[in-house]
Amino acid sequence: MSISIEARRMEQRMLRRRNGVILNRISQVIFALAGVLVLYVIGRAAAANLGVFFQQVLNGLQLGFIYALIALGYTMVYGIVKLINFAHGDVFMVGAFVSYFSISLLNLHQWPLMVWPGMNPTAAMVIGTVSVILVSMLTCSLLAVTMERFAYRPLRAMPRIAALIIAIGVSFFLEYFGGLPFVFTNNYITYPRPFAVYSVSAEVIPPLWVAVLWGGFAVSAIIYGLLRVLGRRGNLRAQAWQRNPLLQFGMLFGGFLGVALTIILLAPRMIRTHFELTASNAMLIIMGISVILLVILQYIVRYTRIGKAMRASAYDKPTSRLMGINVDMVIAATFALAGSLAGAGGVLYATAYNRIHHLMGIIPGLKAFVSAVIGGIGSIPGAFVGALIMGLVEVLSAGFISSPMRDAVAFSLLIIVLLIRPQGIFGEAPGEKV
Repeated sequence: MSISIEARRMEQRMLRRRNGVILNRISQVIFALAGVLVLYVIGRAAAANLGVFFQQVLNGLQLGFIYALIALGYTMVYGIVKLINFAHGDVFMVGAFVSYFSISLLNLHQWPLMVWPGMNPTAAMVIGTVSVILVSMLTCSLLAVTMERFAYRPLRAMPRIAALIIAIGVSFFLEYFGGLPFVFTNNYITYPRPFAVYSVSAEVIPPLWVAVLWGGFAVSAIIYGLLRVLGRRGNLRAQAWQRNPLLQFGMLFGGFLGVALTIILLAPRMIRTHFELTASNAMLIIMGISVILLVILQYIVRYTRIGKAMRASAYDKPTSRLMGINVDMVIAATFALAGSLAGAGGVLYATAYNRIHHLMGIIPGLKAFVSAVIGGIGSIPGAFVGALIMGLVEVLSAGFISSPMRDAVAFSLLIIVLLIRPQGIFGEAPGEKV
């Protein structure tokens, strides 16, 4: 009896070894230890210099919100077509260049003052900036729809590897076609910002603003918690209101802007040595616009007819066709939404970092894709959270380890997530078919 039990255990060990289970466990331990080491190095350096830590947190949030706009496009397209659109980062690049020409050649950001010279300068700046963003979003939306119609749709019935290869080909085409002198340029260009960028310090932040933001966050969070409790008890109306975009806007807008303003307001007082945080109005504008676009996207997906058609097509395309849904039109609309978000991200990225070039979409596009995988590709909240994690990890690694290590640590995070939780933070594990 003991011999048969021992033989069975030996057979199970050999089976695990043959399937790579033991090697996978070893890999998980190695990368987990490497991640703990990185966290230790960053934590030790941050404790020694809290001022730099607060500064890098703000910079990481700014970068993460830009990554979020690109990552949302990746996760939407993958959720419906199961395609990794590697040309999406180059759509982001086109959005930056479109806004550059809109500002430098057309003076689009100043059109309100040209039409109404006596208009309030702040209102004119807001309208002009929104106009520049909308033009970039519309152009990138048309570009994404064109890509889908002429590059991806003819290969939809082919194996997925064909669509993946052509996505890489479209990416290279946009990069190097844009580098031609008569298209964009192959030089680095200084970006003319659509609004004046100035530093935001603790002296110019009214504490009332911070209190209002945190109050909006607290009210939204309390209402959300009550609706969640009622929803678990079977209240269908509470379950519907729980996903209301206004609650999401209150929590996201109030929470993130409240955190940023609180750090700017209190960090210099918390640190005994004098340290002046370098925060700008562009950082707050990027956060606010990103949250607004995310909430609008959630509203479109959950409450509009095209959004319901997107969810149905993502779940089962053949059945959706039988129910009268034009799946081709739905996929085109998905690409349009994804492209518009990438266009907005390109404008915000160029505004924040003040320099553009024809290869600028490669690294942000890859890191946004990694963000979508970390959060759970196919999940909109997952893409948003993964992008914030990616931005913070990248900036903290550059600030406390070394600048060349920022990419190594960022992509190592992808390996760790795939080894430990392949479906991502918000992703669902694939079910077993019986």
